[in-house]
Amino acid sequence: MYWIIAMGAILVAAYFIVINMKAFGAVPGGKRLERIKKSRLYKKKQFQNINHTPSIAEGYKMSKVTYDFFLGKKDPLLKPLKAIPSIHTDLRSIDRNTDVFIWLGHSSYYIQTDGISFLIDPVLSLYGSPFKYFNKAFKGADIFKPEDIPNLDYLVITHDHFDHLDYPTVESIQDRTGMAIVPLGVGAHLERWGYTENQLIEEEWGTEVELKNNIKITFTPARHFSGRRLKQNDTLWTSYVLETSTKKIFLGGDSGYDSHFKMIGEKYGPFDYAILENGQYGDAWRYIHTLPEDVIQASIEVNAKQIIPVHSSKFALALHPWNEPLQKITSLGKEKGLHILTPMIGEVVKLNQTDQQFKTWWED
Repeated sequence: MYWIIAMGAILVAAYFIVINMKAFGAVPGGKRLERIKKSRLYKKKQFQNINHTPSIAEGYKMSKVTYDFFLGKKDPLLKPLKAIPSIHTDLRSIDRNTDVFIWLGHSSYYIQTDGISFLIDPVLSLYGSPFKYFNKAFKGADIFKPEDIPNLDYLVITHDHFDHLDYPTVESIQDRTGMAIVPLGVGAHLERWGYTENQLIEEEWGTEVELKNNIKITFTPARHFSGRRLKQNDTLWTSYVLETSTKKIFLGGDSGYDSHFKMIGEKYGPFDYAILENGQYGDAWRYIHTLPEDVIQASIEVNAKQIIPVHSSKFALALHPWNEPLQKITSLGKEKGLHILTPMIGEVVKLNQTDQQFKTWWED
């Protein structure tokens, strides 16, 4: 009995030591927590989606899904057999008057438009987790490092999952970041990592914020969840509408399919570009991650002229072949007559050019 008690005490102590590592961020408290409690999106001690959102779809059991993910038989192409093609573009040397999109792998990307720079969900460590030995990046997808990031006007975070909010990256670029745009509650993590309260634009769905050079960003809904610890949904998740004098861009973030896509399209569209999650999906998770056919429907409903799929090709967070998301989205998009842009990691997309073509590099 004493040994059991001792082992239990050791495990509890180990848990608290690990969970208090800086990578796990911070729990919202103080004025931030009071503000969260007043939010119309916060009910029953957590943030809510617009519609009921089960973490797992009907017909599936969490025990079976978990077993398959960790111990089940894996597809031989779950990870690429060799380094994936990529281009290491020098972000620091890009003319500030050039409007570009550059995918950095998974859901990380750099946008420069109207003379202003944005870095979205940067995960530039060699892993997408709090631990270096778990969820390692594919070879070829890991070419960008935090030191490659130039001085930023705005860091933009959609939610606080480890594959979107990376402690080593975000901490290391703090002194090169003007402002950080984050959903309500996420500022607690950044403040623990050295960001000041004056550096944060921390809001909830429906809030419009005026940025530099007459650019406007609006916090819009997504259908997902949040959390870096055992407790989930104590911080908000979001998508964004980025509007400049020359273009509109929808930053989709992580989301399952729901009515918000149509609402956003009707209220804020049409969009010149929609950057949408396409990857790390499964039928069991269809409420919180779009399947490829959902991405196509969402693209139509937000009324996007050009679609850039992200959330693939760097980490194996689901059980599909690593290149299946791009295979499916391009095939389905062609059937619907949609213009799907599929640059390699690091390849420059010129945002003022409408006729760019990209290779099917994932088939190589």
